Amino acid sequence: MTTNPSTNRDVVLCQGRRTPFGDFGKSLANVPGTELTTHAAKATLAAADLDPRKVDHLVCGNVVPVDQGGFYASRVTALNVGMLEESRALNVSRACGSGTQAIVSATEQILTGHSRIALAGGYENTSRAPYALVDSRWGMKRGESQVVDTIDYAYRDPFDLALMGETAEALSDEFGYTRGDMDAYAETSQRRAGRAADSGFLGQQIAPIEIPQRRGTLLFERDEFPRPDTTVKKLAKLKPVFRENGRITAGNASGMTDGAAFVVVADLESARDEGLTPRARLLDWEIVGVPPRIMGCGPVPAISNLLARRDLAVKDIDYFEINEAFAVVNLHAERELGLSRDNTNLYGGGISIGHPPGATGIRMALTAMDHLDEVDGRLAILSMCLGAGQGMAVLIERIATDH
Repeated sequence: MTTNPSTNRDVVLCQGRRTPFGDFGKSLANVPGTELTTHAAKATLAAADLDPRKVDHLVCGNVVPVDQGGFYASRVTALNVGMLEESRALNVSRACGSGTQAIVSATEQILTGHSRIALAGGYENTSRAPYALVDSRWGMKRGESQVVDTIDYAYRDPFDLALMGETAEALSDEFGYTRGDMDAYAETSQRRAGRAADSGFLGQQIAPIEIPQRRGTLLFERDEFPRPDTTVKKLAKLKPVFRENGRITAGNASGMTDGAAFVVVADLESARDEGLTPRARLLDWEIVGVPPRIMGCGPVPAISNLLARRDLAVKDIDYFEINEAFAVVNLHAERELGLSRDNTNLYGGGISIGHPPGATGIRMALTAMDHLDEVDGRLAILSMCLGAGQGMAVLIERIATDH
């Protein structure tokens, strides 16, 4: 199934779908991770009217593997959806950019001639993350033994073991961002997500999923985390989480949510041969390293470098999706890059919809493509900060269609 290497291919994004995102410990808590990925991948294939036997690669982003199939989620998903046994599968992890990295890794496979048509996606179901008996492998000794929440492996900085929220506090310290500005941003995110859900904008990317209940099944079809009635006044009452007199609260930080998402990635010629509808070209991407203690600054140099390499300016970009890991991340990007809130995160983000790292980048890509279609725009950038000190940005260009 391998093709001849070529770096002259246009790589395109086609149709994609995601599950609704479930709040931590709620609607998706009893659904194994690979059931989420299988559901989203099948829905993506159906939306694209694509025979799974035509897909030669599946890339799955994930930060916290869960359940028996978690470490093999890409391969399990590929075979579950009907891809051939000789197809290939790859798990990838790049912290909060794991979903975006799945798109990039699929693109790299295509550009090097190792793939024609791929599924790129990812998942998280941290509601199912296990606790680990870290001292039990060779037998516990007398005295205390440690039980570790494996979620902590992902949500603590690996260098000083501080929770990621402390890096947002440090960014706020260094650049002088206020609690009031963060809460105002969070209110905007919640209101935008509410409007996007009510209008049906978000619904067009969601594949409802049936969840077994004690009595029958529940059709879960809408993101569970948004709180569109949130106000600055309500947010101001929340206590800081990471410092006694800090600025970061549960209200101005991203929500821990469960979910999965996929999108078809293909070279343009193969997409047309299979009757797919190319929606956007993936033009370029940038990954940078930044100080881990202020990792939230990552989108700024990532976007700046990407724009410079493509000889573009902020004004040339029709739409930005910047992951709302914390409100201060977006405030910093606005200030340093001169971004307008009028063309950034118009449909909510991590603060309102939630942030399952393996799926977030796919959600952002689907949102950006839908927005560009709606406004007849051309270029969009997806960007995020990454735990342990990185930033990532991806540039896509809309392909006009009649769909």
